[in-house]
Amino acid sequence: MGSSSEQQSSGNYDFTFKILSIGDSGVGKTSLIASFISAFSQYSAPTIGVDFKIKFLTVGGKRLKLTIWDTAGQERFRTLTSSYYRGAHGIILVYDVTLRETFTNLSDLWAKEVELYSTNQDCVKMLVGNKVDRESERAVSKEEGIELAKELGCTFIECSAKTGQNVQQCFEDLSLKIMEVPSLLEEGSIVGKRNILKQQPENLAAPPPIGGCCA
Repeated sequence: MGSSSEQQSSGNYDFTFKILSIGDSGVGKTSLIASFISAFSQYSAPTIGVDFKIKFLTVGGKRLKLTIWDTAGQERFRTLTSSYYRGAHGIILVYDVTLRETFTNLSDLWAKEVELYSTNQDCVKMLVGNKVDRESERAVSKEEGIELAKELGCTFIECSAKTGQNVQQCFEDLSLKIMEVPSLLEEGSIVGKRNILKQQPENLAAPPPIGGCCA
């Protein structure tokens, strides 16, 4: 979960967005997030249930707070789906370019789940082909990825959580796309202002007025 130090530094941002990462177990969702959060790649144990990380960044001249949700791809955690998808502004659909099954499952399984559970009709979706550092083992071409992204109404990018290639760009591009949608921008702004006000009760109550009379 996000650390207290991250939460304490969250008073200064313009928008806050909820980002989901979905796809089969083992495609590198957790490593992708770890690479973005830490700016270097990490090997992670399979995620059990749901976890989230917080990342602050500046994109398009705006300071953003991204709450990035990671989930296990295993079937036994399917009961988490409805709450997991609720209020999402962006969804990253991840597959492994070396495993065709993870690619076909995005259209056969995960995209249908997004349609079923996503509460934000304007939610921005991004198709991400991970593990391009293993080019010699590639089983899904970039062209196929682009074509599926068109079918699903997603933007598209290929990256490598291991080397960091295109990882920062993935999240920055998604954030920019979210900020192009007025309804999502408004929602992210409202939540952001609410959080900032919550953190400043002392500032709102002080200092006491100087002079004047008491009512």
